[in-house]
Amino acid sequence: MDFIKGEVLYVAKPLNWTSFNLVNKLRWKLQKTLNVKKLKVGHAGTLDPLATGVMIICTGKSTKLIESFQYQTKEYIATLKLGETTPSFDLELPVDGTFPTEHITRELIDTVIPGFLGEIQQVPPAYSAVKVDGKRAYDYARNGQEIELKPKLLVIDEIEVLDFTLPVLRIRVVCSKGTYIRALARDIGIALGSGAHLIALERTRIGNIRLEDCWQIDDLVQHVEQEILNSQQSTVDN
Repeated sequence: MDFIKGEVLYVAKPLNWTSFNLVNKLRWKLQKTLNVKKLKVGHAGTLDPLATGVMIICTGKSTKLIESFQYQTKEYIATLKLGETTPSFDLELPVDGTFPTEHITRELIDTVIPGFLGEIQQVPPAYSAVKVDGKRAYDYARNGQEIELKPKLLVIDEIEVLDFTLPVLRIRVVCSKGTYIRALARDIGIALGSGAHLIALERTRIGNIRLEDCWQIDDLVQHVEQEILNSQQSTVDN
């Protein structure tokens, strides 16, 4: 493997890691093992700290491929809790509102969910990296400032109910670049005449790359180190 010339690596992001943490750990290991001061390492598609699953990491000249990966379709398994909302639409912040759920039946779920299939307009979460006047939306939100975020046109290719036991709803979503599953949870809660937030999220696919194709980060770090050492030893032997 030639990490300077460029490699594409498939990694399963662990819970509570930021995307930056993942990239930074791999970059540090590569620079240390290769004995270089700088190395381009980037990822194709951010995952929130409370989300897990497929991340594509590119090194060296392969970082030029990042944009093409970002535009590939993504698949998620999302677990929603109905009847409660949080400011971040997930478990990052505490519950700020409770709503009735007694009226929510499987029949209502099956009526509402197909309404999110196809082109939809989605307002990004206030706690997101969307830029407004040069600042990230989450910077305004953390300072208690309310701002208007414009809706974006997105495409939901597939959406299906995997399991429903009130108040927990589990769905599979295949969608376009830029889709906030947290915001989708918010909108599903509203459509059900209640509230909702994410309690778990896993990205199971980017394009044709599935979770079973991915390295666990510790295994990848060990593999990378061994690959580099083997390559260096081969050079010495020759």
